[in-house]
Amino acid sequence: MKQLLLGVSVCALGAGSAMAGGVERSIPSVGLLFQPGQYTELTFSSVNPEVSGAGAGPFTGLNSGDMAGSYSTFSLGYKRPLNDKLDLAITIDQPIGVDVNYPAANAPYPFAGSTASIKSTAVTALLRYKLPSNFSVYGGVKLEQVEGDVRIIAPLLSPAFTNYRMIGDRDQSMGYVVGAAWEKPEIAARVALTYASKIDHTLDTHETGLAPISLPGKMKVEIPASLTLEFQSGVAANTLVFGSIRWVDWTKFAIIPPVLNTSIADYSNDVVTMTLGVGHKFTDNWSGAVIVSYEKHNGDPVGNLGPTDGLRSVALAASYQMDHVKITGGVSYIEIGDATTRSIGSKFTGNKGVGVGLRIGYAF
Repeated sequence: MKQLLLGVSVCALGAGSAMAGGVERSIPSVGLLFQPGQYTELTFSSVNPEVSGAGAGPFTGLNSGDMAGSYSTFSLGYKRPLNDKLDLAITIDQPIGVDVNYPAANAPYPFAGSTASIKSTAVTALLRYKLPSNFSVYGGVKLEQVEGDVRIIAPLLSPAFTNYRMIGDRDQSMGYVVGAAWEKPEIAARVALTYASKIDHTLDTHETGLAPISLPGKMKVEIPASLTLEFQSGVAANTLVFGSIRWVDWTKFAIIPPVLNTSIADYSNDVVTMTLGVGHKFTDNWSGAVIVSYEKHNGDPVGNLGPTDGLRSVALAASYQMDHVKITGGVSYIEIGDATTRSIGSKFTGNKGVGVGLRIGYAF
């Protein structure tokens, strides 16, 4: 039961939390480390958010249009035991990202035509060492690369934004991950606490629109530290309760181009994402789960490149296992928290999104 339901819960959590906190695209799980034997998995997810707002003050009556682009992510994981005490897991994923596109057709909305893109890829390698009394410790390194492209067209706000663009070249840097876990296999119980360090990036930048030529510079960006508590336990025959509580220090994240020298994206609050789910094994082959996620609505003004504040989501997932292959699919509905933007006070309300995920796992 534990392993069959594990695939359901992880896939559904990924689909339900794909817009969690800041620019996070996925909530990492250490569940891969606890798969039995040798195991590999491939996951795809896609999210289609709808985010639009209406201007205030002198911009009353102007609508932004849907400014949040759809996006897809993937992850690849591999786990193998090295001996009876030591396990190795390697994952490749896309941990953060941004896809902003204010429709140009919605001019004269102040940011019409503005776009922003952040792309990332990360490789994480973890070792788990088993201790007596069902305890274990784990840790490893994470190599992350990021790049970005921002274009702001808002001449009504500032001459600097007549046709401003910043390109941040690809940079890669490293951080670390450490954690500890306790298990009680008889009831499929596990509690795991994981700390992931911050990762500091320094991107070579090129800014245009402020001068007749491209102005080079260097921009420091901190991808913040996180602390994640994951838990699961059997509560009845073939029934598992699971979830997570995750804190991310998003107040340390800011995009401040060196020549423009003003923040174009930042967050006023840390983010805590909570999830809770129930899974059930219906037959030897089929399992299902329902999962809810929640982030607090803080009410502070937010940046125009990320006009959301908190979320609530519900996800459904199903898993089918045959021999060594496990196929899991999940779909989630996301209510995106209302937000008021800085500088122009636009109200972004009634926004939502739909996410889908598919995972294929193979046990050797």
